[in-house]
Amino acid sequence: MPSFIEARELRKTYRVGKIDVPALRGISLNVEKGEFVSVVGPSGSGKSTLFYLLGGLTRADAGSVTIDGVDFATLNDGERTRLRKSKIGFVFQKFNLLPTLSARSNIEIAADIAGKGAPDQAFLSKITEMLGVAKRLEHRPNELSGGEQQRVALARALINRPAIVLADEPTGNLDSKSSAIVLNMLRQSNKDLGQTVLMITHNPEAAAYGDRVVHMRDGEIVSGNEDPQWASDLPGNSSRQLDL
Repeated sequence: MPSFIEARELRKTYRVGKIDVPALRGISLNVEKGEFVSVVGPSGSGKSTLFYLLGGLTRADAGSVTIDGVDFATLNDGERTRLRKSKIGFVFQKFNLLPTLSARSNIEIAADIAGKGAPDQAFLSKITEMLGVAKRLEHRPNELSGGEQQRVALARALINRPAIVLADEPTGNLDSKSSAIVLNMLRQSNKDLGQTVLMITHNPEAAAYGDRVVHMRDGEIVSGNEDPQWASDLPGNSSRQLDL
């Protein structure tokens, strides 16, 4: 049976001046439905390029990405956008919140963009309470701390209950307390909603929240691409249940 996310021989090269810089050198990766995979590696290892390709945000020079049986390469731009809206929630290191909107509107707009209409307010209240921003929903991004902004961004990614959550360095700019909140929320949404999570990180402690850690270096996967090893006692496997 095909994996939920499949990358096959992905290659991507960027042109910097007159020099070609390979970012990915033929990467293949399987992620099973409901798995939490952490991808780690030094700067320049190709982690973020892999993130953008798996999310359909850019195209590979060669190779393929298949999401739930659908090959991105067979889709036009509109179809790729619709697939992203219906299947994937994104969390970025730089938050990407709209500065003129309140935290609540930044979360709700994800449902509107996905064509789902008004979001489930009970679910919105539940996840923002768990993330510690329920009392900050009427504030704009410039009135929130960095940790609060990232937690709002995570709520935005989760509000539509996407099948896949892709997170690129979600704790890269956060203190330890905010990092723990974000990582536990990712872990709990993975457990309670059955979401497939792929997290890019340079932090080994953050990576340990995943079921499997994939190591990258110089545009290649060097370890962790074996069969998933499911864990029951990971740091993020809190006994506290979200009841989502």
